Amino acid sequence: MDQASIEIRVSQHLAQIGAEAWDACACPETADGGRPLDPFTTYRFLSALEDSGSVGPGTGWQPQYLTAHLDGQIIACAPMYLKSHSQGEYIFDHAWAHAYERAGGRYYPKLQIAVPFTPATGRRFLVRPGYETIGLSALVQGAVQLAADNGLSSLHVTFCMAQEAEAGRRMGLMARASQQFHWENRGYADFDAFLTDLSSRKRKTLRKERRQANDFGGEIRLYTGDDLRPEHWDAFWDFYQDTGARKWGSPYLTRAFFDLAQERLRDDIALFLAERDGRPVAGALNLIGRETLFGRYWGCIEHHPFLHFELCYYRALELAIEMGLKRVEAGAQGEHKLARGYLPVQTHSLHWIADPGFAEAVARYLEAEAEAVGEEIEILTDYGPFKKAHVEEHQ
Repeated sequence: MDQASIEIRVSQHLAQIGAEAWDACACPETADGGRPLDPFTTYRFLSALEDSGSVGPGTGWQPQYLTAHLDGQIIACAPMYLKSHSQGEYIFDHAWAHAYERAGGRYYPKLQIAVPFTPATGRRFLVRPGYETIGLSALVQGAVQLAADNGLSSLHVTFCMAQEAEAGRRMGLMARASQQFHWENRGYADFDAFLTDLSSRKRKTLRKERRQANDFGGEIRLYTGDDLRPEHWDAFWDFYQDTGARKWGSPYLTRAFFDLAQERLRDDIALFLAERDGRPVAGALNLIGRETLFGRYWGCIEHHPFLHFELCYYRALELAIEMGLKRVEAGAQGEHKLARGYLPVQTHSLHWIADPGFAEAVARYLEAEAEAVGEEIEILTDYGPFKKAHVEEHQ
């Protein structure tokens, strides 16, 4: 197959590509009627970001959706954005930007292939089945060429799959290793079965935390699909605003996004709400993939001991077990997750920098960083809550 015959295009609106063509590359596994592996790269999720104004003019995330065309059809696509800052990425390059600009360069704008505000691993080079090698190669080369032709400082691909990171590295991009905490389902029948894998002391601690959390004076309910109602989003918006104001200064998602989530995404959503006297006081939002439950946002208007852990971690584990999912990804940061059964895993990104001297400096940094990340993962795994035999098997 001749790659020279592939045409690369950029679209500023997802509607210019269309749901059928996009999802044929993003989630071909849904042809059997099941869930997508990655709900975040589906047309319905990305279009909700765009249509709600969460990305687009004034946000620093300007869509530049990348598509590869062959013989009249789209064979590959990527969610790409022109960035005027480094917010909402979770694999951060602030230090690179500062160093580049101190040296007299202009770091922004840059190109970012990512799902905005979403530190969840998934395919970033979305390729129609049968075109895996040529499609990925075309997208990588096309993105680099666009950055170079437009005089941009850099291109970044964040939270990509390990296979994509290796393929990008072979094509000349720099690979970066980072770390998150994920929970793996070892075929547990229920939460108590999971607890049997923990050391006695940790098992007692988790049971105590759950008892205290559920003693907040109300009930915890799960809402998904048609059980979700607009009033649930009114409550969750208050939680999200509070968390966003404390973490980022201002929320990334607009209020309109949650209205579109109700309309387009409710079958992908698992929303836990802690309700007291008929009023939600805390909540945790998850998205459901074919194999993974993705924890996304938490917030509250009342503080109750361990309620955060119950809603975000323990209820998520129970739901994953009930649904037969393989893992729970609970988002970025948080060594406190380690004690709750979430072990450190390596995450991946790819980077291209136009300036050869700066690229060489970053490459040296990434080599040292990868070694440090590997050592930290090994150390933290040893400190986890599991029995020794379980830890040795994981390693």
